[in-house]
Amino acid sequence: MSASAQIKPNPNAPTEETVLSVEHYTDRLFKFRTTRPQSFRFRSGEFVMIGLPALPDAEKPKPILRAYSIASPAWDEELEFYSIKVPDGPLTSRLQKIIPGDKILLARKTTGTLVHDALIPGKRLFLFSTGTGFAPFASILRDPETYEKFDEIIVTHTCRDVAELAYSREIVSALPDDPLIGELVDDKIRYVASTTCEASPLMGRITKLLETDELFSHLDIPPLDPAHDRAMICGSLPMTLDTKALMIKAGLTEGSLAKPAEFVIEKAFVG
Repeated sequence: MSASAQIKPNPNAPTEETVLSVEHYTDRLFKFRTTRPQSFRFRSGEFVMIGLPALPDAEKPKPILRAYSIASPAWDEELEFYSIKVPDGPLTSRLQKIIPGDKILLARKTTGTLVHDALIPGKRLFLFSTGTGFAPFASILRDPETYEKFDEIIVTHTCRDVAELAYSREIVSALPDDPLIGELVDDKIRYVASTTCEASPLMGRITKLLETDELFSHLDIPPLDPAHDRAMICGSLPMTLDTKALMIKAGLTEGSLAKPAEFVIEKAFVG
């Protein structure tokens, strides 16, 4: 084959990145950090397709890629991801076994609706999450723009058990000492953790806490007001749709990059 006839590499093909660290929180949840290509750009809160190289003896050598929210902020020199472990999952059955030095595949294009540009200006930002739905908020909470745009940020994280709240507690507790945003955070953050199975100081699904106004009583704040409240929602399909309905009931309008409004949901995981 002549040089001119050689197959050219696909410029849109995923890049191969190196796993830098892995931390397991429970038998269901873990985070990992990888290298970041110099040309890789994204807005805090977006997601990207990631995967693993195909096994050499695989019947179908085509790699499997899945959408993952980027948990690290846009300014970070590395990439961070927060993942659930699914024993028989096409990707996570292998992904949960990665160790530093392993390779992952990273798509070149990012997208998503959980970005500041999809919201109109407001005073108070609610970040409603369940399970690994906290991942995009780990990015947003570490972005200076969040504190420049809002006077108060209320982040809620609901899981089955207390141990599953470890990642969000870790992120939020480290914010005041962050060298980049520590001074911006000040007293703007309010963190609300709740569980649905194991006993904890605050129990109940976020939808229940919203419907009964228990969330607002717990924080000693007035209920949602479309005049100055904004919200981002990320979690399971039922939680996302039910919380969206409660936002609409409270008078908030769903926004998008094309038409910013009072709240947004991550549509990639809703289907």
